[in-house]
Amino acid sequence: MLAFGDFGSALYMMDFLRLIEQSSFSQWVTGSSSVFAFPSILLLHTIGMGVVVGISAGIDLRILGLAPALPLAPMEKFFPLLWVGFGVNAVTGTILLAADATTKLTNADFYVKMGFIALALINQRLLRTRVFGEPLVDKKPLTSDVKLLAVTSMIFWLGAITAGRLMAYLGPVSGLAK
Repeated sequence: MLAFGDFGSALYMMDFLRLIEQSSFSQWVTGSSSVFAFPSILLLHTIGMGVVVGISAGIDLRILGLAPALPLAPMEKFFPLLWVGFGVNAVTGTILLAADATTKLTNADFYVKMGFIALALINQRLLRTRVFGEPLVDKKPLTSDVKLLAVTSMIFWLGAITAGRLMAYLGPVSGLAK
């Protein structure tokens, strides 16, 4: 049985990642001059991120006291749109990852980004339960633990965005095919 970090298993993994990268779809994404390839996928990823982080930040800022006259309870209706944005990001992110698997999956910053996203999603779930699960959310003051969740939400999403951008500059990097 191969142990974690075994040289043979690492070579097998790199072969597998190269196979994904060299698929016709991945080659089309990175090598096509079509606007529907890499540019549109990256644009959709950016829009999805804007939707997710924008809605989350709007809710977080309201929890922290911005626009206190705006009722908080109706903001729960934004969660389905937030999850649509997240779905767009999951699909486009998977495509972008497949197109550059050997580089992205050997970059420690990728795992930092994924860690921040996981923390942000857990935080989002806790926040939704604690804020919108409370029937009197607009009738009584929000607790300090709910406000802490709003702050950490913004920190986690900012961390994910920053780590995602830094992947282009830290660790192994690559770009579009020339």
